[in-house]
Amino acid sequence: MVKRVSLWNSGCPVARSLDAIGDWWSLLIIRDAFDEKRRFGEFQNGLGISRGVLATRLGDLVRRGIFETAPASDGTAYREYVLTAKGRGLFPVIVALRQWGEDFLFTEGEERSSLVDHESGRPIARLVIRSADGRSLDWSDTRVTA
Repeated sequence: MVKRVSLWNSGCPVARSLDAIGDWWSLLIIRDAFDEKRRFGEFQNGLGISRGVLATRLGDLVRRGIFETAPASDGTAYREYVLTAKGRGLFPVIVALRQWGEDFLFTEGEERSSLVDHESGRPIARLVIRSADGRSLDWSDTRVTA
């Protein structure tokens, strides 16, 4: 088995982000948290993930400050996993992955879930990368500086 290399000390924000949340289970757990899942069993049932893998991923997401645990909202002895501000900051990442998948991974007319505005029930607008002055930017309009 190949040992995972940490990218935490990289000078690249993409590499550090992948170090924190780069495996698919972590991103799916975060996605489900945005869909209001909060309990271990809800994550497990929705994802079909093993208890051990889920416990490891949730523990890591808590250690990294993406989730925090809180007493269950219904007053039971259970604990719930709640997204922190750092975790909620991943919402645009989840939306970007969703929109990329919609564009490139489904055939015309193939059934899929949709993200809609809670108030209007209409699909959300496409994410757009903008310059500081508001211009729409494409990848070729940008560059990375050190």
